[in-house]
Amino acid sequence: MNRIILLGLVAILLIGKTVFANEGMWLPILLEKYTMEQMRQQGFKLTAEDLYSINQACLKDAVVGLVHLENPHHHFCTGEIVSTQGLLLTNHHCGYGAIQNHSTLENDYLTYGFWAMEKSEELPNEGLGVSFLKRMEDVTPQVLSQITGNTDEQTRDSLIDVHIAGIELAASENGTYLAKVKPFFAGNEYYLSVYKIYRDVRLVGAPPSAIGKFGGDTDNWMWPRHTGDFSMFRIYADKNNEPAGYSEENVPFTPAKVFDIAIDGVQKGDFTMVMGYPGTTTEYLPSMAVTMQKETINPGRIKIRTQSLNTLKTAMEKDPLVRIQYASKAAGIANSWKKWIGENKGLTRLDAVAKKQELEEGFMEWVNQSESRKKEYGLLLTEYAELYKFLAPYSLTHNYFFETIFESDVIDLAGKCTLLKQINKGTAPEKTGELKNNLMESVNVFFKDYHLKTDQKLFEDYISFFYYDIDKNFHPEILRLIDTDFKGDVNAFTQWIYSQSMIPYPDKLGPFISDYTPAKQKKLEKDPLVVLFSQSLQVYRTLINPIVTETQSKISKLHRLYMKGLREYQSNKIFYPDANSTFRVSFGQVDDYKPMDAVTYRYYTTLTGIMEKDNPGIYDYKVPEHLKRLYCNKDFGRYANPDGSMPVCFTASNHTTGGNSGSPVLNSRGQLIGINFDRNWEGTMSDLMYDPDMCRNIALDVRYILFIIDKYAGAGYLLDEMNLIKSKPSRELPVQIAQ
Repeated sequence: MNRIILLGLVAILLIGKTVFANEGMWLPILLEKYTMEQMRQQGFKLTAEDLYSINQACLKDAVVGLVHLENPHHHFCTGEIVSTQGLLLTNHHCGYGAIQNHSTLENDYLTYGFWAMEKSEELPNEGLGVSFLKRMEDVTPQVLSQITGNTDEQTRDSLIDVHIAGIELAASENGTYLAKVKPFFAGNEYYLSVYKIYRDVRLVGAPPSAIGKFGGDTDNWMWPRHTGDFSMFRIYADKNNEPAGYSEENVPFTPAKVFDIAIDGVQKGDFTMVMGYPGTTTEYLPSMAVTMQKETINPGRIKIRTQSLNTLKTAMEKDPLVRIQYASKAAGIANSWKKWIGENKGLTRLDAVAKKQELEEGFMEWVNQSESRKKEYGLLLTEYAELYKFLAPYSLTHNYFFETIFESDVIDLAGKCTLLKQINKGTAPEKTGELKNNLMESVNVFFKDYHLKTDQKLFEDYISFFYYDIDKNFHPEILRLIDTDFKGDVNAFTQWIYSQSMIPYPDKLGPFISDYTPAKQKKLEKDPLVVLFSQSLQVYRTLINPIVTETQSKISKLHRLYMKGLREYQSNKIFYPDANSTFRVSFGQVDDYKPMDAVTYRYYTTLTGIMEKDNPGIYDYKVPEHLKRLYCNKDFGRYANPDGSMPVCFTASNHTTGGNSGSPVLNSRGQLIGINFDRNWEGTMSDLMYDPDMCRNIALDVRYILFIIDKYAGAGYLLDEMNLIKSKPSRELPVQIAQ
């Protein structure tokens, strides 16, 4: 067999299993063209129009992206509408920040849960919004108009920016909608997404962390899983059902579409579909990029976060208030930390770099068979290698800045305080007052979740890593004091910083801000935490960011060319675009998997597993007494499995990533059967390379959600809003009361 044909086949088998292995996060407007036939073969019973339509209500209209209103372009999670009164389901960890913000020692909703027993008790959440996708459109011809093969990169970028701005402005319809054009396939194609943003989203219910976060960081990314990871919100609108800021006059939102909820349960092999907003994947990176990620970037980030988590764990175990204050921060640190560990293990197990290199070898043999291809692609991989070799140390330093110095809460607050310099003798009094008030509001929010000793220990950790691991040419000047004044003692340097700065102390910082005048600018500028922030920002902006940005720009140009070449080389392969926080559909089947020799994981877990993990001495494994009683009494209502067990979670082969948290998991009829909340640890490398045998998404069985709402929380009135479907013969068993 011709070597180029052989290598091409090998590359498709190793990298291009998309069509045959449920790999891919598909644009809804392209489903009929590329994937509907396979979906039907796997049991899907609806049409592409049922999933996505601009002419009639469809499933996409029951899916929302969760956004922070200051940056509504980015969806940090997904949710689904389950009632005609705007009731929304998402993950507990997606609602975690809102739950924490409402929690105090007196009303510890993180520990004990929260349930609004009537709408007047639902809690508003400033800054939280949801977006509904109205439509998508391929705007590649408009964006790339006037651009030819001879257009230089700077002109190309400028033209694209101008074209995108015009498209977004027209699509926004004078601000009625949020319109965003994003690049796909590394800038070879462009798609417009048009959203409607609702700004009044209220907390309705959340189970206690002993259910919603059961297993904590130990179980995170792992299977088997027993986490009741859900929370409930309600969307409110004005009396015309239009978006409005929070107001007591607002009414529950009336959606165009609501998910029916199937309580039949799942069986191995059942069709599953996930809809939502996956954040970022990089499936088509070259081998050099994967090497840098695996061998340089991930190890550094893992090391830093390991220490941060140890520091937080120690502090949180000592003080219940610190546990509340730092719960969300610790969860955020741990989530990526564990993911990166699993990602590196998966890349090693798959021999990902070698597979990428084999693909590249086949690609280059194909290139060298044609003079025109040699001219276009001949130097591509060589240039890739040179750029990534050059980029690696700068990329590491870039990551260290954001994992250490800029990750420090107190340094971040110091940075906010530098905004005071905007006040000068010519500033209008009302502007001065507004700036001070905004800053004081930020300060008050900051100190609500602040513990001095914990922050100081984290600061010392961060400075130690940056000081010892990063080339001193990239150190802010103030760090030289560690050598000159403190004989290499980072702890002594930290003690000095905190003794000399006013930033960590509300009784000092508050009055300073309130009484601030331009005459006090020098005092602010001499504050050691302000100095550290300002010098670090200066170093980053002058020595790191320009080089990283310029090098990444060159790599982006190469990657655009590489994607173009790969799609020509593998012309029979259906390529899906990398995730970029736009609406996607993935599909698969309920399935188990084998993580290692002689081990097979069943596709579902039950409440029995929660009881087996019960450990009252460990916060994350302390099962609530009421849940134990329900278990002992077998009081599972209509939500049990045929064998009488209470289902909790299940695994399936849908391709998901961050942002899919909270996504609806649907059956072949488009009915809700679960909520996506995680991936298995062995499959976390799927952001870089998908493995059909190992990659599984983890979903919370909707029956466990209903059981917790109904039997545990006693909030059954919420179920009255939902449409529960049992289309198969009844499998409900009679309740058995324990003696």
